[in-house]
Amino acid sequence: MTTRPSSRALGFWMCLALVVGNLIGSGVFLLPASLAPYGWNALFGWFVTIAGALCLAFVFARLSAAMPRAGGPYAYADAAFGPTIGFVVAWSYWVMLWAGNGAIAVAVVSSIGLLVPQIGATPGLPALMAVALVWGVTGINIWGVAAAGRVQVVTTILKLVPMVAVVIVALMILSSDGTAAVAPWHPEQIGISAVAATAALTFWGFLGLESATVPADQVEDAGNVIPRATLWGTAFTGLVYILVCSAVTLLMPADVAAKSPAPIAEFVGLRFGGNAADVIALFAAISAFGTLNGFILVQGEMPWAMARGGVFPAWLGKSSKRGTPARAHLVSSTLLTVVTLMNYSRSMSDLFAFIALVSIAAGLIAYFASAIAALKLLPQDRLIKIIAPLAAIFALWTLYGCGQEAIKWGGVLLLAGLPIYLIVNRRRAVTPA
Repeated sequence: MTTRPSSRALGFWMCLALVVGNLIGSGVFLLPASLAPYGWNALFGWFVTIAGALCLAFVFARLSAAMPRAGGPYAYADAAFGPTIGFVVAWSYWVMLWAGNGAIAVAVVSSIGLLVPQIGATPGLPALMAVALVWGVTGINIWGVAAAGRVQVVTTILKLVPMVAVVIVALMILSSDGTAAVAPWHPEQIGISAVAATAALTFWGFLGLESATVPADQVEDAGNVIPRATLWGTAFTGLVYILVCSAVTLLMPADVAAKSPAPIAEFVGLRFGGNAADVIALFAAISAFGTLNGFILVQGEMPWAMARGGVFPAWLGKSSKRGTPARAHLVSSTLLTVVTLMNYSRSMSDLFAFIALVSIAAGLIAYFASAIAALKLLPQDRLIKIIAPLAAIFALWTLYGCGQEAIKWGGVLLLAGLPIYLIVNRRRAVTPA
């Protein structure tokens, strides 16, 4: 895989920030609304997802320690199973990126919707605003990586404010009202299907746990740094999600949370008033915007690198005069626009959940393949023999939880890569060595 030289190697703290920064984004702000109808099932879903995410993180940690190669999931699948499976994984990973960016953009608009209620009340407007936002951020990334990086630093710092506010409010509610404030426990309502459905949604918050493995060629002491950053980053993010999302899901009336365009902001507003809710909504929008900026950067860089490596069409590997993968950005954002506008009639929370599930359904192929690749590439690793199968089973179980509609959409998007694969292979065959 072709890479560009880096003037500064990435150390442990930078890699840790990359993992945590990509994980804590839109999911923590909108998932409470999608999870509210499931009640206590959502808490069990979080536990299952965190356990599964840690298994996947362990797989990537072991693979990156043994093979510190750039490309992440694609690199491991290609090494274990050859170029065909490598292409499938690369394609599914790319679909996960640009489809997921649609959900992140909806999250930004949803937070703004609390400040401007007319947005959610106008049919089709959330989808249009999300698309406009995507193209604005795409423009920033086409302009230059330095500009995108400056945006990312600021938004990463600001995203911690709403997290702290939620924990404070939760502690205040529990100290004043005790367990009476917690949603009632009904064991008969806990079910495997409901937990699976919530696990599929909650896994959205862990997409990107392999972030540190993708730029492995730019990481200092990659074999040591990447595994630690991946495991610690995933564990820390899981703790944040449990504290924040569970607080909102179990301490906020389910009907209020389910209908809220910005549940975390309204949760804080219940204790401190509407002005506080508006402030948190603004911070939530900034946080999700930062995540969108970071992942749009990846959605352009990833196909650019794959094209340079001969996996994707060479046309996508051309850089602009400013040295950015402009063509890859334009194609990715165009595909995102099509999927978002085809579902413009959905409400903000429904649109977010739908696009997130489509993204997960497509991307789980990459996670499943990485787990199976670990078994082949690391046959002497005893822990991998135990944990990799668990990670693979978790990936399949989460795919089941995505539901038929999301799986069908994900399948269609994956099949769309077939003609691309055939074209690339044909050109390889006729190109002299």
